[in-house]
Amino acid sequence: MAARWPVEIISVDSALVYRGMDIGTAKPTASERAAVPHHLLDIRDPAESYSAAEFVRDATASVHAIRSRGRFPLLVGGTMLYFKALFDGLDDLPPAQPDIRRRIEAWAQEAGWPALHTHLSAFDPITAARLSPNDSQRIGRALEVLEATGKPLSSYHSRASLEPNADTSGPTIDRLPGLMWSLEPSDRRWLHERIAQRFDAMLHEGLIDEVRQLRSRSDLSLDLPSMRCVGYRQAWELLDELNPANDHDAGPQWTERLRDLGTAATRQLAKRQLTWLRSMPYRRVWPCDQADVLEQCLDAAQAWLPERPLAD
Repeated sequence: MAARWPVEIISVDSALVYRGMDIGTAKPTASERAAVPHHLLDIRDPAESYSAAEFVRDATASVHAIRSRGRFPLLVGGTMLYFKALFDGLDDLPPAQPDIRRRIEAWAQEAGWPALHTHLSAFDPITAARLSPNDSQRIGRALEVLEATGKPLSSYHSRASLEPNADTSGPTIDRLPGLMWSLEPSDRRWLHERIAQRFDAMLHEGLIDEVRQLRSRSDLSLDLPSMRCVGYRQAWELLDELNPANDHDAGPQWTERLRDLGTAATRQLAKRQLTWLRSMPYRRVWPCDQADVLEQCLDAAQAWLPERPLAD
C-alpha cells in the first residue's frame, strides 16, 4: 500500500514499543522503515511500562499529525486491546490492590496459575477465554478486580461496546465502516505452519543472543511486561535453567525445547487474537491464506482511498 499511496504506518503492537527488542518482536527492518514512515516503534526502554491509555494518546496524536501532512494513517498490529481502546474508549478500571495481589500470588504458588485460570473461568469466562492458563500477570489482575469490586474485568472492557451511549472516555478515532481489516486464516493448519516458520527465522537471526543481552541488565526481570512477551519469556526461563558459567553451551536439544515452547505460546497468542477479533463485528475479514488476498486488499483500497478527504 505504501508503494501506491502516501501512507504512514502506526504500530498497534505492545511489544514493538520497546528498544533493543527487535528479533523476537519481528520489528520492521531498517530498509522497511526507510521505505515508509513508521510510528510508535522504539519509544520505551524495556524497563518501562506502556499502557493502553498511553497508546491511545500517542496514536491519536500520530493520526492527526499524519493527516495534517496530507497523508493517510495506516494502523497495523495485533494488540487487540489497543484497537478496542482507540475505537471504543477506555473505561475507568479499579486501581491496583497490592494486598489482594499478594494473596493471589501466594495462592498461585500453591495451586499453580492454570488452577487460578480455571477459577477465573467460572466467574469471568470472557476474560479467561482470552488468556493463556499461564498468563500470570493478566490472570492475577482479573482476579484482583473480581475480588476488589465483585465484578468481572470483562464488564469494564465491554461496557462501551455493549452500551453505545455509555459515559466512557469515548472513542478517540472514528471507526469508519469497513475500514478495520482483519487478516484471518480459513485453515488453522496454515497459521500454525507460518508460526513455526516465523519462530525458526527468529532463532536463526539470533533471538537467543538478544535475550542474553537483555538478561545481562540488572534492571530487567520476568516481572516486567516487556520480558513477558512471547518468545522472550520462554528463552529467559530456559536460560535460567542453565549454569551461568556455560549458558552459551546450550545444545540442539535445548534449542528444540525453546522452539516447542515458543511456537506453542505463539499459537495461544494467535488464538486469543482471533477471540478478540470475533468480538469486533465491524471488522472486514480477508482470508490471508488465499493466494490472491493482496490483490483483493489493494483493489478495495483503490476503491476507497482516492475518494476520501485527508483533512480532519
